[in-house]
Amino acid sequence: MTVETIQELFEHGLEDIYHAEHELLDALEDLEENTEREEISSAFADHREETEEHIDRLEEVFEIFGEPPEKEECEGIKGLIQEYEEFTAEDPSQEVLDYHSMAAAEKTEHYEIAAYGNLIPLADQLGMDEAADLLEENLREEQAALDELTELTESFEMDAIPAE
Repeated sequence: MTVETIQELFEHGLEDIYHAEHELLDALEDLEENTEREEISSAFADHREETEEHIDRLEEVFEIFGEPPEKEECEGIKGLIQEYEEFTAEDPSQEVLDYHSMAAAEKTEHYEIAAYGNLIPLADQLGMDEAADLLEENLREEQAALDELTELTESFEMDAIPAE
């Protein structure tokens, strides 16, 4: 597909984040299961529920856009998930895995924030105010999730991991 217009750029970005959100549903479940710390596990479970809402909102945006929901493989999220899976295959200690899981989740939040932040002005340019509002709602929730993860990461008891 050749992308030459704002409309085509918007559609491409929408399909990309739609795919990413679906991929993250499974990844968040893995993150939740791979931690033994209740506060971290709970944060992943809560964000998984929000991700389901993000998908619902994206489907509304597709409807406003006049296209059926479609996925464009999101190479960025695919790479982040693959990186996480390769790390877990190295069988790190539980403390290291907990910290790495939070860091991996923070990376995906930054990706999603950038994706939504780029889609909103395109929706605005296309005169799709309602779509922009739905995307803005997803963006705000992604930013809140990042804030929560950052707080958890900063409060992580680093003494549980050997320095060398």
